[in-house]
Amino acid sequence: MGNSPVQGAQVVSRLASLLRLVGRSAGGMPLAGIVRESGLTRPTVHRLLSSLAAEGLLDHDPANGNWVLGPEMLLLGSVASARFPMEDIARPSLRRLAEATGESAFFSIRRGMETVCLLREEGSFPVRSFVLHEGVRFPLGVASAGTAIMAFLPEGEREGILQDWESHAGTFAAGHTAGIVRENLERTRLAGYSVNPGLVLEGSWGMGAAVFDRSGRPAWALSLTGIEPRFKPERQEELGGLLMAEAHRITQQLGGGEGVAAR
Repeated sequence: MGNSPVQGAQVVSRLASLLRLVGRSAGGMPLAGIVRESGLTRPTVHRLLSSLAAEGLLDHDPANGNWVLGPEMLLLGSVASARFPMEDIARPSLRRLAEATGESAFFSIRRGMETVCLLREEGSFPVRSFVLHEGVRFPLGVASAGTAIMAFLPEGEREGILQDWESHAGTFAAGHTAGIVRENLERTRLAGYSVNPGLVLEGSWGMGAAVFDRSGRPAWALSLTGIEPRFKPERQEELGGLLMAEAHRITQQLGGGEGVAAR
């Protein structure tokens, strides 16, 4: 059979990819967008979406035509959440960060070559950035959480990602050139926290700090996002200190090593 994937495995991979695309936003995604993002033909996408809908994993919203996550996903997620009690651990830190800064606070996880936002806590400041929300995925090294995580990966792993950066970053490569990313990673290693100066969306800034697992690897990240005037240089050190303190707190709760977050 060689190393080529069997047809069934290819179908599973395609189904999983479509679920991730639809799950990027609570509002779902239109068929045209799914076809464009997936690279599959329209008939193939429609057939797979219909199969997922028949199993309750997706729904088709007749009001706007978008495909959205279905009720079966809620049930599966509820069961799975018992194995990953991260909300109980991370939510208090998010609340403290949001209360202390007024900015929106987030908790993201590394998932392969991406970061996925898991939790959000809104701050009190009335003007907010809506770039980040639960379920949003970014390539590792893009946005503040991904930068914080990638900065503390082993050098060989970091370089492996950077060598094929344009392919890895995809549509984000234009604003996140390899040179800019290298500079951001170096600054993050020196400071202990990352700063994203509106690279994902102009005017929307973010800062992040890595959370380390038991082996001392960066596996999660805390981040803050908001509008540019709220992230002036004179405030970044204060925000970075708060992020690192909470990241270190979670790292200790998870039984992780000291990590850079202890600085």
